[in-house]
Amino acid sequence: VCSMGHGTSRLYSALAKTLNSSAASQHPEYLVSPDPEHLEPIDPKELLEECRAVLHTRPPRFQRDFVDLRTDRPSSHPPIRVMQWNILAQALGEGKDNFVQCPVEALKWEERKCLILEEILAYQPDILCLQEVDHYFDTFQPLLSRLGYQGTFFPKPWSPCLDVEHNNGPDGCALFFLQNRFKLVNSANIRLTAMTLKTNQVAIAQTLECKESSRQFCIAVTHLKARTGWERFRSAQGCDLLQNLQNITQGAKIPLIVCGDFNAEPTEEVYKHFASSSLNLNSAYKLLSADGQSEPPYTTWKIRTSGECRHTLDYIWYSKHALSVRSALDLLTEEQIGPNRLPSFNYPSDHLSLVCDFSFNEEPDGLL
Repeated sequence: VCSMGHGTSRLYSALAKTLNSSAASQHPEYLVSPDPEHLEPIDPKELLEECRAVLHTRPPRFQRDFVDLRTDRPSSHPPIRVMQWNILAQALGEGKDNFVQCPVEALKWEERKCLILEEILAYQPDILCLQEVDHYFDTFQPLLSRLGYQGTFFPKPWSPCLDVEHNNGPDGCALFFLQNRFKLVNSANIRLTAMTLKTNQVAIAQTLECKESSRQFCIAVTHLKARTGWERFRSAQGCDLLQNLQNITQGAKIPLIVCGDFNAEPTEEVYKHFASSSLNLNSAYKLLSADGQSEPPYTTWKIRTSGECRHTLDYIWYSKHALSVRSALDLLTEEQIGPNRLPSFNYPSDHLSLVCDFSFNEEPDGLL
């Protein structure tokens, strides 16, 4: 029995007594967060300490630095920090993805969830966009709600996680935002279509209002179809998402941020659709390149039975007329990632997290 004393022992209940692992089966609709329980808030620093206590036998987390991208544009309000991350569904990591260089012990959920939480807590995003979430109800929703986030989860209709024995329900996209900074104006769960057919991929789009500035913007998260050979399918899904976002943002009147694992290199049609859309979007991570025009060399790097996979698939798009990127979190180097690639004892996912700080462009006098 754990005495509820001070420090990490007091927080034992936060990590070890989150909802029962069968919780997903108690929410067959998987769509709406259960009413937040009346639990005391968690201090993020104390939860981070608890995570590090669980991870004490593992190597320390990698150091990554923010790159200052500020222009001369002033901003009178605190920046909005957005985190994009495919966290790797637990059922897929253990049961389907065949990471041949990753030790089985590195994938144990009780420790891997702490690595995921440590990454989130280290960067303290205002908005968190996740893919491959299959522990929403028993881990992320109960913990993040106590950290002040409001969450939404939308699963894939036919999640591959359900094919894995002892799974924890379907994986899907999750979107969290800090309630003390934003007010939810409206929310849409979108099942993406391709050639008029409903597909297995989804998106969440929410219009939020900043409490400091009363400015509104739309934040969207998605995860497009994986695998080579499905390029036209992804292209159609991207067009459907853009059309939905066109309607939600009233033709780009509302600024937009789109986070996602697009499963597409910058050479693919779906990337080109986003880059040339009438929504006037730019990809934030291009700004880290010397010319400001090139995507990073990779956002995922793994070794499967089929060989080594090093690709740029993850993006944060934003309305360049309305928003500026103030800083972006640099990627892990090849040396940090190591010869066995990802996931590993150091890093919980095969995809790197992307983190950007945004500010609204100050509008000219007379324009609302």
